[in-house]
Amino acid sequence: MHRSVQRHRQRLTRILAGAAAVPVMLVASGCSSDSGGSGDDAKKDSGASASSSATEAAAVVKEATYAKLPEPCKVFASKTLKELVPEGAKSGKEGKSEDIGTRGNCSWDSLDNKGVKGSQFRWLNVSLLRFESDQSRGTGEKLASEYYAKHAEDARAVEDAKNIKSQPVSGTGNEATLVTYDLKKKEGTFRQQTLVTRVENVVVTVDYNGAGLAGDDSPKAADLTKSAEKAAKEAVQAVVTANGGGDGAGAGSDTDASPSKSASKSASKSSGKGSDLGGGSDDSASPSKSATKKD
Repeated sequence: MHRSVQRHRQRLTRILAGAAAVPVMLVASGCSSDSGGSGDDAKKDSGASASSSATEAAAVVKEATYAKLPEPCKVFASKTLKELVPEGAKSGKEGKSEDIGTRGNCSWDSLDNKGVKGSQFRWLNVSLLRFESDQSRGTGEKLASEYYAKHAEDARAVEDAKNIKSQPVSGTGNEATLVTYDLKKKEGTFRQQTLVTRVENVVVTVDYNGAGLAGDDSPKAADLTKSAEKAAKEAVQAVVTANGGGDGAGAGSDTDASPSKSASKSASKSSGKGSDLGGGSDDSASPSKSATKKD
């Protein structure tokens, strides 16, 4: 009897011990499973966060170099104006602009009337376009380079122009092109010089032409070219100085130029206006989101 009771107690003890071990194993197994799942989720969240940060960083467009433009009618020194437009150095006329921070232009005309000996006419115009960086379109420098290429191309496509020539110009901004041609009008033959240059995110265009009227001889193209190049360098320097910079005649090295869809009008329209004895300048383009409406 005593042995039977003892065996019964031993069997009961083993059953209870086995039953007690099951919850412990289940709890341990559950903790291990939960811990592993949390680690995987944490890794996934961390990876997604890193990927999102990298995407956002890659999407940030660099801010444009220049934030302002000089006053267009104060771009040239008095001495330069007296050389290029001797009878009209103080005749500067600023064009209308809806946003002077991104676009501006000024023109001068000079008529040296020599009576029966004829007259000499000169017309000078400077146009400034500043491009802002845009998240969807790219940097201001890229947009300016695209517009520069299109603008220079348009300058070569002037109706009725003769002896059209085009050549790159060194030492003036990041990239520059000079276009020259002759344009016959009823008043005489006008020799046109259009120099388009880009300095970082700003495109500068200098138009300069001259004519001998009432029988006077036409000016030499070489002399007009020299004057146009001098004026363009001054205009580029004015942009750099307006933004607190030093010598900008040959600043920068980015020459990525490709045709732009944002260029809205041909430079040829402005380059021919001087032949009408002092017309205005084409001041319409799309330099920034804040200046998209055409004048």
